[in-house]
Amino acid sequence: MLNTTAWNRLRYTFYAPVYDLVADRAFRRARRQSLEGVDWHSGQCVLIVGAGTGLDLPYLPRDIELHGTDLSPAMVKRFRARADELGFDCQARVMDAESLDFPDKHFDVVIMHLILAVMPHPERGLAEAHRVLADNGQLCVLDKFQPDDRPSGWGRRALNLATNAIATDITRQAGPLLQRAGFMIEQDKPVMMGSLFRALIARKAPMP
Repeated sequence: MLNTTAWNRLRYTFYAPVYDLVADRAFRRARRQSLEGVDWHSGQCVLIVGAGTGLDLPYLPRDIELHGTDLSPAMVKRFRARADELGFDCQARVMDAESLDFPDKHFDVVIMHLILAVMPHPERGLAEAHRVLADNGQLCVLDKFQPDDRPSGWGRRALNLATNAIATDITRQAGPLLQRAGFMIEQDKPVMMGSLFRALIARKAPMP
């Protein structure tokens, strides 16, 4: 399996110096649209999982308590510098999204932008997001997804062998992933490249 935590840490450390050149302009509108779906309030405790270099930061309110995590120390360094420059009350740490070092129900908002299609085990990352999210909190997701109503065809699966090694999985389905992790989806809208990239807002499903 080429998509592993160790491989992701290595490749994103390599990508860090040029990441903004590739990911900033291309995803500005999609990031903004995704974050506009959150019900923001002053003083919220917010976690960005897979924070990268902090490209989400310009679209966040300043009056929040912000935490950012990433596998790559190089990414965390750039995220911290951008957060300081923009005036955030922020803590940034190197951390695996599949094993978050935070208490249960600690955050009002958890943001997962362009990470679920990259993680080796997205179900584990979503389980951790569910654990650290407050019962009335919101999960904000932006990523590329296969449509929920049909599985990937053989062509897409074949192409995924290459894309998964260098960048991302293109066969994952948002609805089933989030629902299996205990979330109910409140908003789901296409934001880029037709319906390939989707922005979703979800909350914890009520306990049975």
